[in-house]
Amino acid sequence: MIYEERIYTIMPGKMGDIERRFADHTLKLFEKHEIKVIGFWKTAIGRQTFELVYILQYKDMNDRMEKWEAFTKDPDWIKARNESETHGPLVAQVENKILTPLSFSPLK
Repeated sequence: MIYEERIYTIMPGKMGDIERRFADHTLKLFEKHEIKVIGFWKTAIGRQTFELVYILQYKDMNDRMEKWEAFTKDPDWIKARNESETHGPLVAQVENKILTPLSFSPLK
């Protein structure tokens, strides 16, 4: 297994909008494309409090590439993204990391 950590720096005043987009659209599309969600968080204490963080699980890099490419090309995703950004972008920056579990990790 591999895990992808995605950290979104949210535009000022847009946290509610990005949360709604995930809750109302993105999660359904992840399910459609068989992208497994481990969890979602927002930073409460730390460097920045306007971050949305989530972790996805894949079998391997090929699985990730195939599923992510299908998701990003999905017309329903493109429509949801465009409609949610009619008053400007929701995300200022995206950071993603591919993580592989260590032998002693409880999550493999």
